Amino acid sequence: MSYTFSIENGAENYLEIEPIYRQHYAEMQERLAGEGIPIGPYDPRLDRYFESWNSGYLLNYIARCDGEAVGYSNIYLTHDMHCNEFIATEDTIYFLPEHRNGTGRKLSKFILADLKSRGVMRLHLSSVTDLRVARLWERMGCKFTAYSMTYVF
Repeated sequence: MSYTFSIENGAENYLEIEPIYRQHYAEMQERLAGEGIPIGPYDPRLDRYFESWNSGYLLNYIARCDGEAVGYSNIYLTHDMHCNEFIATEDTIYFLPEHRNGTGRKLSKFILADLKSRGVMRLHLSSVTDLRVARLWERMGCKFTAYSMTYVF
Protein backbone atom coordinates (compact mmCIF):
# COMPACT_ATOMS: atom_id res chain seq x y z
CA MET A 1 0.00 0.00 0.00
CA SER A 2 1.28 3.41 -0.97
CA TYR A 3 0.06 6.45 0.98
CA THR A 4 0.17 10.05 -0.21
CA PHE A 5 -0.83 13.23 1.59
CA SER A 6 -2.03 16.44 0.00
CA ILE A 7 -4.01 19.60 0.55
CA GLU A 8 -7.14 19.67 -1.56
CA ASN A 9 -10.11 21.98 -1.88
CA GLY A 10 -12.83 20.35 0.22
CA ALA A 11 -15.51 22.01 -1.90
CA GLU A 12 -14.12 20.22 -4.95
CA ASN A 13 -13.60 16.78 -3.38
CA TYR A 14 -16.64 16.79 -1.07
CA LEU A 15 -18.68 14.17 -2.94
CA GLU A 16 -15.72 11.78 -2.90
CA ILE A 17 -14.89 12.33 0.78
CA GLU A 18 -18.48 12.61 2.09
CA PRO A 19 -18.83 8.89 2.96
CA ILE A 20 -15.72 9.19 5.16
CA TYR A 21 -17.13 12.31 6.85
CA ARG A 22 -20.37 10.43 7.49
CA GLN A 23 -18.55 7.40 8.95
CA HIS A 24 -16.42 9.66 11.15
CA TYR A 25 -19.50 11.42 12.48
CA ALA A 26 -21.21 8.10 13.23
CA GLU A 27 -18.20 6.88 15.24
CA MET A 28 -18.06 10.16 17.17
CA GLN A 29 -21.83 10.08 17.74
CA GLU A 30 -21.60 6.53 19.12
CA ARG A 31 -18.71 7.34 21.48
CA LEU A 32 -20.39 10.46 22.83
CA ALA A 33 -23.70 8.62 23.29
CA GLY A 34 -21.77 6.13 25.43
CA GLU A 35 -20.74 9.11 27.60
CA GLY A 36 -24.37 10.24 27.92
CA ILE A 37 -23.91 13.06 25.42
CA PRO A 38 -26.32 12.64 22.53
CA ILE A 39 -25.58 14.68 19.41
CA GLY A 40 -27.87 15.26 16.46
CA PRO A 41 -27.85 13.46 13.14
CA TYR A 42 -25.23 14.16 10.50
CA ASP A 43 -26.30 17.38 8.78
CA PRO A 44 -23.24 19.51 7.93
CA ARG A 45 -23.60 23.20 7.11
CA LEU A 46 -22.19 22.72 3.64
CA ASP A 47 -22.59 26.36 2.62
CA ARG A 48 -20.27 27.40 5.48
CA TYR A 49 -17.81 24.56 4.84
CA PHE A 50 -17.64 25.35 1.11
CA GLU A 51 -17.22 29.07 1.83
CA SER A 52 -14.42 28.31 4.31
CA TRP A 53 -12.61 25.92 1.95
CA ASN A 54 -12.90 28.29 -1.00
CA SER A 55 -11.63 31.27 1.02
CA GLY A 56 -8.60 29.37 2.37
CA TYR A 57 -9.86 29.74 5.95
CA LEU A 58 -10.30 25.95 6.18
CA LEU A 59 -7.61 23.58 4.92
CA ASN A 60 -8.59 20.09 3.75
CA TYR A 61 -5.75 17.59 4.17
CA ILE A 62 -6.34 14.24 2.46
CA ALA A 63 -4.62 10.88 2.94
CA ARG A 64 -4.86 8.54 -0.02
CA CYS A 65 -3.90 4.91 -0.36
CA ASP A 66 -3.18 3.93 -3.94
CA GLY A 67 -5.17 7.00 -5.01
CA GLU A 68 -8.25 6.33 -2.87
CA ALA A 69 -9.12 8.71 -0.01
CA VAL A 70 -8.78 6.88 3.32
CA GLY A 71 -8.41 9.74 5.81
CA TYR A 72 -8.64 13.47 6.18
CA SER A 73 -8.23 16.45 8.43
CA ASN A 74 -9.85 19.87 8.31
CA ILE A 75 -7.88 22.67 9.96
CA TYR A 76 -9.08 26.26 10.43
CA LEU A 77 -6.63 29.14 10.11
CA THR A 78 -7.25 32.33 12.07
CA HIS A 79 -5.61 34.96 14.24
CA ASP A 80 -5.73 34.71 18.02
CA MET A 81 -8.29 37.25 19.23
CA HIS A 82 -6.14 38.09 22.28
CA CYS A 83 -2.71 38.65 20.74
CA ASN A 84 -3.25 38.51 16.96
CA GLU A 85 -0.86 35.58 16.46
CA PHE A 86 -1.54 33.34 13.45
CA ILE A 87 -2.95 30.07 14.82
CA ALA A 88 -4.74 26.95 13.61
CA THR A 89 -7.55 24.91 15.11
CA GLU A 90 -8.30 21.32 14.20
CA ASP A 91 -11.89 20.73 13.16
CA THR A 92 -11.50 17.03 12.42
CA ILE A 93 -8.95 14.33 11.77
CA TYR A 94 -10.01 10.82 10.86
CA PHE A 95 -8.85 7.61 9.21
CA LEU A 96 -10.94 4.67 8.08
CA PRO A 97 -10.41 1.86 10.62
CA GLU A 98 -8.55 -0.40 8.17
CA HIS A 99 -5.99 2.38 7.61
CA ARG A 100 -5.17 3.12 11.25
CA ASN A 101 -1.70 1.67 10.95
CA GLY A 102 0.64 4.60 11.53
CA THR A 103 -0.70 6.71 8.70
CA GLY A 104 -2.28 9.11 11.20
CA ARG A 105 1.17 9.97 12.48
CA LYS A 106 2.41 10.51 8.92
CA LEU A 107 -0.54 12.76 8.07
CA SER A 108 0.00 14.63 11.34
CA LYS A 109 3.64 15.29 10.44
CA PHE A 110 2.54 16.49 7.00
CA ILE A 111 0.02 18.86 8.60
CA LEU A 112 2.50 20.20 11.16
CA ALA A 113 5.14 20.86 8.48
CA ASP A 114 2.61 22.65 6.28
CA LEU A 115 1.26 24.80 9.11
CA LYS A 116 4.79 25.74 10.19
CA SER A 117 5.64 26.75 6.61
CA ARG A 118 2.59 29.05 6.64
CA GLY A 119 3.83 30.82 9.77
CA VAL A 120 1.28 29.30 12.16
CA MET A 121 2.35 29.80 15.79
CA ARG A 122 0.10 27.21 17.49
CA LEU A 123 -2.23 24.38 16.55
CA HIS A 124 -5.13 23.65 18.91
CA LEU A 125 -6.38 20.05 18.90
CA SER A 126 -9.10 17.98 20.50
CA SER A 127 -9.65 14.23 20.50
CA VAL A 128 -13.33 13.43 20.37
CA THR A 129 -13.93 10.32 18.27
CA ASP A 130 -11.09 8.28 19.79
CA LEU A 131 -9.45 9.58 22.95
CA ARG A 132 -6.31 7.53 22.25
CA VAL A 133 -5.41 10.01 19.52
CA ALA A 134 -4.38 12.45 22.25
CA ARG A 135 -1.48 10.12 23.10
CA LEU A 136 -0.33 10.26 19.47
CA TRP A 137 -0.38 14.06 19.53
CA GLU A 138 1.44 14.09 22.87
CA ARG A 139 4.21 11.82 21.51
CA MET A 140 4.56 14.27 18.63
CA GLY A 141 5.25 17.17 21.02
CA CYS A 142 1.80 18.55 21.82
CA LYS A 143 1.20 19.76 25.37
CA PHE A 144 -1.95 19.37 27.43
CA THR A 145 -3.09 22.94 28.01
CA ALA A 146 -6.76 22.58 28.87
CA TYR A 147 -9.59 20.15 29.51
CA SER A 148 -12.53 20.09 27.16
CA MET A 149 -15.85 19.56 28.87
CA THR A 150 -19.42 19.36 27.66
CA TYR A 151 -22.59 20.33 29.51
CA VAL A 152 -25.76 18.80 28.06
CA PHE A 153 -29.00 20.75 28.48
